[in-house]
Amino acid sequence: MAKRDPDTLRHSTSHILAAAVKELFPKVKLGIGPAISDGFYYDFEKREPFTPEDLKRIEKRMAEIIKRALPFKKKMLSRSQAQELLKKDKERFKLELLKGLKGKRISFYTTGDFIDLCKGPHIKSTKEIKAFKLTSIAGAYWRGKETNPTLQRIYGTAFSTKGELDKHLKRIEEAKRRDHRKLGKSLDLFSFHDEAGAGLVIYHPKGATLRRIIENFIEEEHKKRGYQSVITPHIYKIDLWKKSGHYDFYRELMYFFKIEKQEYAIKPMNCPGHVLIYKSKTRSYKDLPIRYFELGTVYRHERSGVMHGLMRARGFTQDDGHIFCTPNQLKKEIEDTVSFALDILKTFGFGYKLILSTRPEDCIGSKKNWEHATKALKEALKESKLEYEIASGEGAFYGPKIDIQISDALGRLWQCSTIQVDFNFPEKFDLSYTGKDGRKHRCVMIHRALLGSIERFLGVLIEHYGGAFPVWISPVQVKILSIADRHLKYALKVKKRLEKENLRVELDSRNEKIGKKIREAQIEKVPYMLIMGDKEVKNNTLSLRLRSEEDLGEIKIDRFIRRISLAIKKKE
Repeated sequence: MAKRDPDTLRHSTSHILAAAVKELFPKVKLGIGPAISDGFYYDFEKREPFTPEDLKRIEKRMAEIIKRALPFKKKMLSRSQAQELLKKDKERFKLELLKGLKGKRISFYTTGDFIDLCKGPHIKSTKEIKAFKLTSIAGAYWRGKETNPTLQRIYGTAFSTKGELDKHLKRIEEAKRRDHRKLGKSLDLFSFHDEAGAGLVIYHPKGATLRRIIENFIEEEHKKRGYQSVITPHIYKIDLWKKSGHYDFYRELMYFFKIEKQEYAIKPMNCPGHVLIYKSKTRSYKDLPIRYFELGTVYRHERSGVMHGLMRARGFTQDDGHIFCTPNQLKKEIEDTVSFALDILKTFGFGYKLILSTRPEDCIGSKKNWEHATKALKEALKESKLEYEIASGEGAFYGPKIDIQISDALGRLWQCSTIQVDFNFPEKFDLSYTGKDGRKHRCVMIHRALLGSIERFLGVLIEHYGGAFPVWISPVQVKILSIADRHLKYALKVKKRLEKENLRVELDSRNEKIGKKIREAQIEKVPYMLIMGDKEVKNNTLSLRLRSEEDLGEIKIDRFIRRISLAIKKKE
């Protein structure tokens, strides 16, 4: 028997979840229950919070409903019949959804006595649901707006076989073990504090070291490719944001304040500053392309319900770049930028997936410019022989874009890199260059961020490696463990030698048993441990252990330095 479409299977299972909840808690009101990546959820309005015990009861009732082998039947009602049914059941959220639906006939689906407003599709019968599991409970705003009622969201997943489900659940457990928020605390990398404000990251010494290593690397890579580093302000007058279009399309995510009766906004993006640098003097075709780069910190008013550690913060830094070029240079610049982004992601050990996002309904600029920009992106991908998917209507408000999703060790996809073509900013800000003919011509602008948000990238990186970073980016590369006080002098000598080689070294000279020191260094995920006792002091050697618990025994200092230096050079 052929496998069912996973989204159809999961959406159908969400209906069974809703049916079970209504049987157990008849007063509960229904929200929505879509399929999502690897699962589904359903939102409910319930006065008392669901408990883990409730989840077990609901799962048991779902299993009972599934055993009844109930068919999913489509039922078409007139708009007045649909309204009457939903009013009778006092389903106020469904009534709100009904108002937004077009047409005279409204689609419902029934499963036994349960009926739900739904366009489908569904599987034929509940007996097709072979393996499912409810995974968690969370809060959610109705339709994602903070001003709307708070609902309770039950998450679950469903697969065609029990084996697939078991594999998925193991992956969930591994994801919990790798959670960057948990590792950020245990590895002493960063923290969040209510007294500082939600979504604002505070980096501890090791976290700051990790971030600096990545930023220094990314800055050097930009220099190699002809980018010029710039620094722009954190605030601008409101007039600039109105001119750029951010005020109209982005203001719900912006912070505003007044200084001497003049309204300002904290920047949610870096592009206006780079535009002003370009405009500061006359440009010739001989100057182009001009590539600006900035590690620019921005702030966005993310809703409290969507913030998630480093992955979704209110304050974050972007490796932001803007390229100003002629129309003839556009395709080559896009190709080079895509290649640059993929080189960076490969260096950090990530896979990737490319998505071309096209013109949304709510946008600025002419259709002609959008078509020109989209064509340039498609041709660049074709010339680079890269496979991609199309996300219709998902472009930025000012232009189409290539998004590069990175694939981590668990096969999860994360949005980080983006490359956006913009004909509209040059029009709005009158960005031009003098051509060979001596006349003014309109330039083209490319917005691009390769890591995207540094915070988000760090979160993904932590989870990808489970905190066991490659040697070249590990905040602490070597931990020296002295067995007794009499070995401390030699340990300090070795530490000094390693630091001369620009290695990041810590010394644990505490009066503790060596076994405890080793275990703690392994928990801290330090790549190399150097143990120093009587034998090592006498032979002028080191005893080398890896965080994998492998004991490599005695080694000469010079040989160890060659080993670690090679690993760093190869970005391992």
